[in-house]
Amino acid sequence: MGLRQIRLQGDAILKKKAKQVNEITPAILQLLDDMKITLDAKDGVGIAAPQVGILRRIAVVAHEDEFYEMINPELVASEGSQICNEACLSVLGICGDIERPLKITVRATNRGGEEYTVEAEEFMASVICHELDHLDGVLFVDNATNMRPLDEDERVRRRRQRMKVRRRG
Repeated sequence: MGLRQIRLQGDAILKKKAKQVNEITPAILQLLDDMKITLDAKDGVGIAAPQVGILRRIAVVAHEDEFYEMINPELVASEGSQICNEACLSVLGICGDIERPLKITVRATNRGGEEYTVEAEEFMASVICHELDHLDGVLFVDNATNMRPLDEDERVRRRRQRMKVRRRG
């Protein structure tokens, strides 16, 4: 399929809890591929299946020139706290501050059906938590404070952050 349409705030699917993936089928593999294409095309660092209209517990996060494909991700540990300035591909034109864990451990399954864990901190911890929220029907605007327009300076800063994340290593 390729590039998928991003569902925007107000679409009922974004407020529903995603269902577990019980079997990794060709359709699930295609969805993972399409989510990566869509994430790249939109200059994002994370995307969840409900954002492309599929109510399944699947998220993709870009980090250091690779993608973490997370099927049925589960937060198994967190520590600390940080205030993150977030925006979202499904919520256009605004950003806000939200409290997230400083460090996390997530257990997930990859496209080959193998379970693995991801340990993340700071920015990447916030990205993963943002995507996990999508799987539970929660948008960042549901819990954010200090909401404000995403002005051009902020857009440039976010683009540089995405590039930094993808080139780090």
